[in-house]
Amino acid sequence: MKAHYKRYILKFKRPGGTSRGILKEKESWFLFLTNGKKTGVGECGLLRGLSADDRPDYEDQLKYLCDRINQNERVSVNSLQMFPSIQMGYETALLSLKSKDPYEIFPSPFTRGAESIPINGLVWMGDRSFMKAQIDQKIAQGFDCIKLKIGALDFDDEYSLLEEIRKYYDPEQMMLRVDANGAFAPSEVMDKLQSLADLGVHSIEQPIAAGQGHAMRDLCINSPLPIALDEELIGIIEKKDRKALLDQIMPQYLILKPSLLGGFQSCEEWIALAKERAIGWWVTSALESNIGLNAIAQWTFSLSVKNHHGLGTGGLFTNNFKSPLEVRHGYLTFNSNQNWEVLGI
Repeated sequence: MKAHYKRYILKFKRPGGTSRGILKEKESWFLFLTNGKKTGVGECGLLRGLSADDRPDYEDQLKYLCDRINQNERVSVNSLQMFPSIQMGYETALLSLKSKDPYEIFPSPFTRGAESIPINGLVWMGDRSFMKAQIDQKIAQGFDCIKLKIGALDFDDEYSLLEEIRKYYDPEQMMLRVDANGAFAPSEVMDKLQSLADLGVHSIEQPIAAGQGHAMRDLCINSPLPIALDEELIGIIEKKDRKALLDQIMPQYLILKPSLLGGFQSCEEWIALAKERAIGWWVTSALESNIGLNAIAQWTFSLSVKNHHGLGTGGLFTNNFKSPLEVRHGYLTFNSNQNWEVLGI
């Protein structure tokens, strides 16, 4: 088996606003494994400023991995735990290499185009008119679950956007989720949670910054609104530490991002721990290209969980790869009649 890698920069169609700043481009690395005439590919979805492996020696680690493989060393997926996005890319590349079709790593009714995955429509931060336009677009496209990134505008403005949706759609008709990306201070967050609960918001992701275990536990106990952990899970590698985190905080939900958490096997460990504690969860992509999104979507479908997942980010980039993935009426679908066009890598 031989290995090589390539860097690729995804360009946003429109800068994406988060509480951590404005994103204009997204860096990804692709790992290729070749055995005879077969080639497998996996995306190492690094997120600068957020990934636990955002380190100066990131490319050095990719090169070292390829060197070891090219020297016929056996490299286990778990040996890459300190570099979760590379761990994800390597795991995916191995699955891709073993598959009959390198882009169909979990064959299922989803990849046959017979079934689809319900997803949330993502509304990015921006000024009020921009967010309102996105909301109107998502509703027109048939989404029955909308997720707003909040924490950048004045909270009253963000609240009024949610309130306007609720004038026309009750919680049974439209699920509303919000993601604060840790933007709120512990001293102010409870009032905001109560306001959101009054609107029948389904849940809030990471209302306060990660690393405040006691404060987050108090929120999860007392919040009128279910809380989902996202950034809190990043960099927690050992199983005993994962158990300790969940036992301390006991959130209502987990947000599972395979590129940030070390791949599919790693996320399945989080899922098992969550089930033991009656904690819910769903899967979210992390700005991967369609190559990474495709792998995550197929794995997500294989879990047989009908939640709304966060897998709608494939259309954000001007230079994404043409793929069978399509969003239709609030569902991610796989058009088996559409071929892949992987140019530039």
